Amino acid sequence: MKLTTRSEYAFLAMLSIARSKEKGYIPLSKIAKEQKLPIKYMEQLMQTLCRAGYLSSTRGKEGGYRLAKPSQEITIAEIIRLFDGALAPTESVSTYFYRSTPLLKEKKLIKMMKKIRDYIAHTLETHTLADVI
Repeated sequence: MKLTTRSEYAFLAMLSIARSKEKGYIPLSKIAKEQKLPIKYMEQLMQTLCRAGYLSSTRGKEGGYRLAKPSQEITIAEIIRLFDGALAPTESVSTYFYRSTPLLKEKKLIKMMKKIRDYIAHTLETHTLADVI
């Protein structure tokens, strides 16, 4: 597993929203300025987060984004999988993104990769956005 800028920026935006003391929707311009993120790139990421049900948005003068569900219900693993795919070190041991790889020939190596996958998945699935605020 390796985080891309997509998931890193998504986390920064979501943390900014979750930490905000404002009621209602937070303008993307405010989020981007606060986190020093490129607004055009963020527009795409925010749409993905909205479609996946993590954010809700509205347009207009009072427009912007807010969390669609409480921060304690959004796991770190969910966001990583949304943008970066598998948490496993190789797809041949991935639970959600399984694909056969040449490593399947080596049973002991696969066993070790599964242990790595399980540790990473457990850690990221048991920690939420609220835990890192």
